[in-house]
Amino acid sequence: MTTPSTIAESMLARERDSLDLAEFDREIEESKGHIYTHAERVPLAKLNDWYEEPDSGWLRHRSGKFFSIEGLRFSLPEAPVSAWCQPIINQPETGILGILVKEIDGVVHCLMQLKDEPGNCNGVQLSPTVQATRSNFTGVHGGRSVPYLEYFREVRTDQVLADVRQSEQGAWFLRKRNRNMIVSTMDEIPSRDGFRWLSVGHVLWLLRQPDLVNMDSRTVLSVLPFAVDAGRTGSAAGDPFTSALVSSCDARARTRHADRQIQSWISEGRSKNDATVEPVPMDALTRWRRSAESIQHDTGQFFEVIGVRVESAGREVGQWTQPMLATKEDGLIGLLVTTIDGVLHVLMNLRAEPGLVDVAELAPTVQCTPGNYEHLPPSARPVFLEEFLTAKPEAIRFDSVLSDEGGRFYRVRNRHLIVETDTVYQHPDYRWMAVHQLRDLLRHSHYLNVQARSILVCLYSLLVDRA
Repeated sequence: MTTPSTIAESMLARERDSLDLAEFDREIEESKGHIYTHAERVPLAKLNDWYEEPDSGWLRHRSGKFFSIEGLRFSLPEAPVSAWCQPIINQPETGILGILVKEIDGVVHCLMQLKDEPGNCNGVQLSPTVQATRSNFTGVHGGRSVPYLEYFREVRTDQVLADVRQSEQGAWFLRKRNRNMIVSTMDEIPSRDGFRWLSVGHVLWLLRQPDLVNMDSRTVLSVLPFAVDAGRTGSAAGDPFTSALVSSCDARARTRHADRQIQSWISEGRSKNDATVEPVPMDALTRWRRSAESIQHDTGQFFEVIGVRVESAGREVGQWTQPMLATKEDGLIGLLVTTIDGVLHVLMNLRAEPGLVDVAELAPTVQCTPGNYEHLPPSARPVFLEEFLTAKPEAIRFDSVLSDEGGRFYRVRNRHLIVETDTVYQHPDYRWMAVHQLRDLLRHSHYLNVQARSILVCLYSLLVDRA
């Protein structure tokens, strides 16, 4: 049976089976012939089965399901920008993001789905075994059933390796959560087209490929339980950075701040925060322009709400229309790391966002779209942004452009950048934490935001030995 120890062994050991990247790329390209979505921008006014609510101007689906685009006013009195208005996605249902795992020849493998979403940049990406909203798996769309769903809805508790509700993008979703699940099986799984078993190490290694491992896979992999014994794995035999990272994953490793200090810092930050969220009509959104084509900010920055018409193959439904959020510039998700007493630490920011359930969650060191700050006061610029924009090549430990969620966001991408520094910065809104501290917090809801979970998995990928 799969355990945290066997998962760690599969991550840290040299791969017993090799992955031919050229052959795998060919497989991905061939799959695009029968797994695809063609998304075409259309005016919001031309969306079938969507309507504008008379009083509020909010966009809703006629079924009353799926999601809506609503107006919101957010107040954060102590922030450099103390208040603003914006559209936001409201999807008041909990979906399932689940990965089925199994030991094959002694190595833990994940059942990954080759899936194309309307917002994907490059078509097919590696998705979880199940990636479905409640509307999807209860059949509101009238399409085919979701493959392998029974392994997550009818699961025995002894097969569950991880099961926790986690937040989605707090800037764009209103209190949206998904159930992140990892389920172990020893069954012979029936083979289905569009699914592939890949070892844990292979999936993590493929994070280096731009726009391949999707956001939903990354958030599920972040809750992957693994137990590292730095002494037993001989971490000292590796290079200093890898040794420090392995030690950081060991629950016995020394940390700059004790767990109780981290918990108190988070609780204090949430308690003293006077953030307020207020629903407002679309015509009350200051500096936002509504037209038949889209909803966008008058600067042209931040994001816009657009309409798309979708035709697909290899999905539960063949065609539909929907609103989506789009940006004009790639974002940056950056993580500063440093070694303290032989243990790698990461610099986390306690960040408030309008859509979060509990005011604030731990975010990466930097989480932003750099161009947006041209229209904001200098004090609003992320504290450590220059550390990433001016990082020397030898300090960059990970650098890959990865897609955001493709079901609601249209071709949104973020550069994921992990930079090593010799400076142990101090700032009241930031704390240095060991990896095992983050892993422990991920056993609970509402501690790490989705961007933090995404970059954390990229850090895990640096454990994989492909030599």
